[in-house]
Amino acid sequence: MSETAKQSMRKGFGEGLVEVAGRDERVVGLTADLRDSVGMGEFAEKFPSRYVDVGVAEQNLVTVASGLAAVGKRPFVASYAAFMPGRCWEQIRTTICYNNRAVKLVGTHAGLNVGADGATHQMTEDVALMRSLPNMTVLAPCDVNEARRATVAMAEYEKPVYMRLAREKTAVVTKKEDEFEIGKARMLREGERVTMVACGTMVVLALEVAERVGAEVINLHTIKPLDIETILGSLEKTKKLVTVEEHQLAGGMGSAVLEALVGRVEVPVAMVGVEDVFGESGTAGELWGKYGLTADNIEGKCRELIG
Repeated sequence: MSETAKQSMRKGFGEGLVEVAGRDERVVGLTADLRDSVGMGEFAEKFPSRYVDVGVAEQNLVTVASGLAAVGKRPFVASYAAFMPGRCWEQIRTTICYNNRAVKLVGTHAGLNVGADGATHQMTEDVALMRSLPNMTVLAPCDVNEARRATVAMAEYEKPVYMRLAREKTAVVTKKEDEFEIGKARMLREGERVTMVACGTMVVLALEVAERVGAEVINLHTIKPLDIETILGSLEKTKKLVTVEEHQLAGGMGSAVLEALVGRVEVPVAMVGVEDVFGESGTAGELWGKYGLTADNIEGKCRELIG
């Protein structure tokens, strides 16, 4: 995939936010001194009376958003995932989820691809944190188009939602006109030999490997609620499963899939993700290589199962 074919997921979020704000006056946007970095610049310029910057205060950020939701607004909150949910999980739990407020949380710069900023900014635990919360929905779109569609879908969703986005530009693997439904996984490639379930930045690698090994690829853009029926349908055919994510294996997307499969089906499984370590400084490519988030490693896991 050429560099010119890559785009930022944050761009898709920003476009989607402007789109929904143009037709729904309830939509407001909130950040913590990171307006342009999280993709909310165009929204702030077009709807200045509906944009709030609370300064460097993420705990206050989500609490204010909960209050706005309580009086009928539809708040979208964006910050780096290391800070939100990382710094303000308790406030998300108590003020948003406990009260079931329809706040839309967007954690950008998620995963190892934050690169040179190092381990403190490389959030690889956010899915585990957020999917454990009652009432919370968790999304992980795979490209700019899906991020835009997810944002539009979030605006009409009457529950708290968390969406994780990458920092690096990613390959565009979906079309602008593709359908997006919260809670419904998308089959991106049919295959017979192994089922690969991937999310976010790892979807493009799964598709690359699938061409080599004859795999079926499911884009699990919604991690909670989980579309287990689509996965079960694929496993009836392939009888083998590989999960791929830019997140800790503990508590991540793969864990969610395996939890849902317990008692339903028994198949051999391999998991690709961050294995109980923190990241470090380096380019996204260097870090993915060191921590096994590569096409070659994914292919190796598939071939081990295929035999």
